[in-house]
Amino acid sequence: MTIPASTPARATEIIGILGGMGPAATADFYAKLVSTTPGTSDQDHLRTVIWSDPTIPDRTEALLGEGPDPTPWLLDGSRVLREAGATVIAIPCNTAHAFVPRIADQVGLPIVHMIGEVARHLSAMSPPVHTVGLLATTGTVRAGLYQEWLDRVGIRLVLPDDVGQNRDIMTAIRAVKAGVRDESTTALLARAARRLTEQGAQAVIAGCTEIPLGLPAKALDVPLVDPSLVLAQALVNLATSGNAG
Repeated sequence: MTIPASTPARATEIIGILGGMGPAATADFYAKLVSTTPGTSDQDHLRTVIWSDPTIPDRTEALLGEGPDPTPWLLDGSRVLREAGATVIAIPCNTAHAFVPRIADQVGLPIVHMIGEVARHLSAMSPPVHTVGLLATTGTVRAGLYQEWLDRVGIRLVLPDDVGQNRDIMTAIRAVKAGVRDESTTALLARAARRLTEQGAQAVIAGCTEIPLGLPAKALDVPLVDPSLVLAQALVNLATSGNAG
């Protein structure tokens, strides 16, 4: 999931955030990174480089064969971060992780794998979680990203049906990307989440970085797992102890 740093990271680690997918989600992720970092002064926080490139082609469209491959943009952005001094890369976009295998060997830096960190987080929850639901883009669902990682830790994944995926989840994600975070957006996501809990989900993954912006945890009767927050916590652990997660 992460290649451990070889030195005490608070002195040397520089976090590179490959963002812009979308811009609001990137800003939200950085805020979570700041709020998760322990400290009482500016100097206690982590050095961070943010490359927010909203021109990266839509990841879901690419996975569905309806748009250009974003890999060149992701690779270019990773190189920008490396040249700016980053020593580790975080990508606060779930769907973009479908393309991580295409760039990982070319970046020259470790990439903290957000979905892998979520699987680790879920496997450590108490009381134990055996079944989880996923709210995510159609691209993330079709790519099987969470299915693959959760299978490794023995957790069953339940998914929305096609109607709920298109009518509720994708509609809400597009609304958040357009700057709309109102009660109707929350209602769409909450309805989709309830259908997952009816299928036995003991927790729900907010598997698109726009979803936590439109769905407060209090709207659910089960834990809402925010991959952005999990990723932020993993980076803080890496930068303070040399081990993620």
